[in-house]
Amino acid sequence: MLAEEVAAALRARIMSGELRPGDRIRLEEVAGRLGVSITPVREALLHLRGEDMVELEPRRGYVVAPLSRQDIRDVFQLQGDIAGELASRVAARITDGQIAQLTVMNRALTRTRAADQVESLEFDFHRAVNRIAEARKLSWFLHTATRYTPARFYSSDAGWLRGMREDHEVLLAAFTSHDADAARAAMTRHFTDGADRLVKHLDGLGVWS
Repeated sequence: MLAEEVAAALRARIMSGELRPGDRIRLEEVAGRLGVSITPVREALLHLRGEDMVELEPRRGYVVAPLSRQDIRDVFQLQGDIAGELASRVAARITDGQIAQLTVMNRALTRTRAADQVESLEFDFHRAVNRIAEARKLSWFLHTATRYTPARFYSSDAGWLRGMREDHEVLLAAFTSHDADAARAAMTRHFTDGADRLVKHLDGLGVWS
């Protein structure tokens, strides 16, 4: 479990541009930052190497693997396609009680301003949506794909917050009218907008210059 937490922290640093393609990852620095021993850091890097997030180079150790704009768009498109399918299934089966529950959750989300609370409540909202779809395997694939989303970057971005609130309102309206196509479109847009914002952010950092 500790290695998974280290891997998640490194993924977030890579996807947000804090660690850039070609940067060397120093085990001692990561261990010190996270307050862990070297062992879980080594295990995490093995996991990330298997995901093509890092590479092992002779005499340099682990470095961040190449990451292109298209790589990011591909990851978010995959997320959007899966999440859109789940949302369309939810629209077909959701009950009035479940809509009321999601509405309450969304109201709490729109009222909070703290980034860590936004991150947590947004996760809870989407998890509740996915559970209504009753598609365990598809939900698992989405959970795996969203590991590459730097959640703190989004929860701290005012533009993303505005877009998220608008997307949720459209999504809830689609659920209320049982409009599967509208639900799919709203959920897919929620993720593709995330890709556009992240690519723009990384461009601004000069990651690919």
